[in-house]
Amino acid sequence: MVNGRVRILFRQRTTLYRPRRCGERKRKSARGCICGPDLAVIALKVLVKGDKDVEGLTDSERPRRLGPKKVSAIRKAFVLRKKDDVRKYVVHRAIKRESDGKTFYKAPKIQRLVTDKRIRRKKVNQRVKKEKWTKGKEAHVQYEKILSKYLKEKKAAVKKDTAEALTATKKKSETADKKK
Repeated sequence: MVNGRVRILFRQRTTLYRPRRCGERKRKSARGCICGPDLAVIALKVLVKGDKDVEGLTDSERPRRLGPKKVSAIRKAFVLRKKDDVRKYVVHRAIKRESDGKTFYKAPKIQRLVTDKRIRRKKVNQRVKKEKWTKGKEAHVQYEKILSKYLKEKKAAVKKDTAEALTATKKKSETADKKK
């Protein structure tokens, strides 16, 4: 309850501070709630309209220039169900062209709209992912088979070489014994 800035010890569940650890508190500078001549701008929102109109503020009815863009916001604004088509309820803006006087309408691109195209694309992506996974698994099995075959051949070749080397040394020793 001050006119200027104060340093307040903030704790959990306050708007200006998010604690990083459990039970953490921090002293931060914030402006008091009393308005004074030092304020340049005060952002206010009219919640309840009184008996008389405020000139330039509540005396004229001004519709919202831009409508909601996100699917959930459109559903909420027009009280729609899941099965209702949201595209029919997008707020279109009428724009009059100066050159020829024609009127055309602009509408925002609806965000997070789940269409048949999106569902199809998602299914295709899932199928491709599964195919890649099975293909990779099959390739791994093939690689293991080839590797085991190669190792068996290598083992057999080493065995054969050692057997040949043994026979060659035996022959040499026998010929050396005969010469003596």
